[in-house]
Amino acid sequence: MLNYLWLIPLLPLFGFLINGIFGIGMLWGTGKRPPKPFVYLIACGSVLLAFLLSVSCFVGLLRLPADHRLFEVNLFTWIPGLTLKTALGGLAALEVNWGVQLDPLSAVMILVVTVVGFLIHVYAIGYMYEEQGFYRFFAYMNLFMFMMLTLVLANNYLLMFVGWEGVGLCSYLLIGYYTDRKSAGDAAKKAFVVNRIGDFGFMIGMMTIFTWFGTLDFTEVFERVSEFSPSPEVTWGVLSWIALLLFIGATGKSAQIPLYVWLPDAMEGPTPVSALIHAATMVTAGVYMVGRSSAIYSRTPDVMLIVASIGIVTALVAATIALFQRDIKKVLAYSTVSQLGYMFTALGVGAVAAGVFHLATHAFFKALLFLGSGSVIHAMHHEQDMIKMGGLRKYLPITCLTMWAGTLAIAGVPGLAGFFSKDEILWRAFSNPQGRTLIWVMGVIVAGMTAFYMFRLMFLTFHGQERVDPHTAHHVHESPRVMTVPLIVLAIGSVFAGYLGLPAWLGSNVFEHFLEPALETAYQAPVEAAVHHGHQTEILFTVVSVAIAAIGIFLAYHFFIRRPDKSELLKRRFSGVHRLLYNKYYVDETYDLLFVNRTKDLGTFLWRFDERVVDGIVNGSAIATKITAWISGQADIHIVDRLVNLVAEFTNFFSAVIRRLQTGLVQRYALFFVIGLILVISYYVYIGV
Repeated sequence: MLNYLWLIPLLPLFGFLINGIFGIGMLWGTGKRPPKPFVYLIACGSVLLAFLLSVSCFVGLLRLPADHRLFEVNLFTWIPGLTLKTALGGLAALEVNWGVQLDPLSAVMILVVTVVGFLIHVYAIGYMYEEQGFYRFFAYMNLFMFMMLTLVLANNYLLMFVGWEGVGLCSYLLIGYYTDRKSAGDAAKKAFVVNRIGDFGFMIGMMTIFTWFGTLDFTEVFERVSEFSPSPEVTWGVLSWIALLLFIGATGKSAQIPLYVWLPDAMEGPTPVSALIHAATMVTAGVYMVGRSSAIYSRTPDVMLIVASIGIVTALVAATIALFQRDIKKVLAYSTVSQLGYMFTALGVGAVAAGVFHLATHAFFKALLFLGSGSVIHAMHHEQDMIKMGGLRKYLPITCLTMWAGTLAIAGVPGLAGFFSKDEILWRAFSNPQGRTLIWVMGVIVAGMTAFYMFRLMFLTFHGQERVDPHTAHHVHESPRVMTVPLIVLAIGSVFAGYLGLPAWLGSNVFEHFLEPALETAYQAPVEAAVHHGHQTEILFTVVSVAIAAIGIFLAYHFFIRRPDKSELLKRRFSGVHRLLYNKYYVDETYDLLFVNRTKDLGTFLWRFDERVVDGIVNGSAIATKITAWISGQADIHIVDRLVNLVAEFTNFFSAVIRRLQTGLVQRYALFFVIGLILVISYYVYIGV
């Protein structure tokens, strides 16, 4: 089945096209919407088929020898040979294929993306059934899946960038799904603009890669990178700039400091969108890209330290903000930012497999928590303030039980998935040559905070005194099966997924051994000899991290179940700290002051310059023309008038054509984009390239 690898991203694309064409009434011209069962069967069925094909390809990959697990298919030549001069003085042909590759790293990603994506699609049937634009929602979701699968299966940086930009476009469409809400539109624009900042770094990094290596193909780039011999004396060079530029792109897509501000606002989208973006897809794209480029990063120790530092600081800052948020989805959003910081910390200390392992386990329990919060919001008639909840356990028993599985997993309780992946990152942050004791200490503090704010969320929502409005309480009920069954499946994954990566003191780390071939280039010449520690030391560090998490759990229980009055007392006593954290360090307000408002000021200045200076010059020229015509006679002025009128009519004609294309409807732009993509692919298939 490996020969059909290229079909995996195309299946969701077909779902997008079918629902999109039927949805806008283009097929028959009737304008009628398709029935909802037709829409969700096409949408969910296409993702299910992609998942089944992913499993089949994964099995096919396992049958290959462990050191040759790489399968590549080039469908056609996307950009034919274009000769350009490289920085090394030679000539290189910029030839880019539209191709896919499967290796252990991309195999893990397609399994995570398709299985979690399918469960979210099924859940969305119940959550979105009464919403307007049902077909539009599932069309966007399928397009998102196509772009994400293109990103992780691409065999070169340029095709990866197509998927990279595609998920950015789809996130804009999905975050702004509720078109009647100004806040949703503002959040969508914010996500789009902030991601463009990071994408600019990614683009320059790609250009630098081609300039120095003459190719954008992963295999060829990493082979040439392997010629660089890393050593402890390596300082700053071209590889460092490439790694840093790529990481700038990752900070945007994966919401790291200073470009994390878009992700919490993305909660304005429907809850299934929040789960899809924050669990296994878009926000993990940066982690995947840095992991894929580990051959480059392993030879740039200074940049690795930057990656680890940004990651752990992001984890700490986001965790402190999550401590006192009241919106249930905002707590989970900042939790996502914090957990992504953990993943980048692992990448920065050279524990790429540990970072990818946490990516996989996090996909299960974070998707579970977001969908569980959606079940609560659905039952509470779109109420998201946890202060107005409490005691919901008796109304939502399945939601409560499954969310407890996700909470215990993310808090690092021993035996659940999050414990194994988080503990591996903390241990590597201390024991790896690139690790630092300070990074480990900060990571342990974040673990305690994570346990505190997640148990606070559960206690305020499901336990303690009931604070639900009496009218709302009368209508609260458990979600339908189409929503609870995905919760149960994700809860099972949150419990058992971690056993694929047991620590050394418990057994063999199957997950890490499986990933080794994909990361082999990065470890051919480690920066320093590995630091070895005994199992007793590793167990001791595990006990310390679990103890810190237990303290966080105890404090949450004490302040929100046993003595809730004390939490209010402390809030008043330390009102300044509480206000600072609740308002998220005023980062958004600072960005508005320094960047957003100054950009508006520049726009106002240019508008006034155009109105007063440019228009003044034009008006002055018109007066001068009339004076000249009066002096020289009226014969020439008629020629000038006709010429000006001709230019105006010419401009008006072509602007009318352009106006028909530039309607401002983003869904129409997306349709044109996909139609163009299909035409290009069809052309190359037709000519037999």
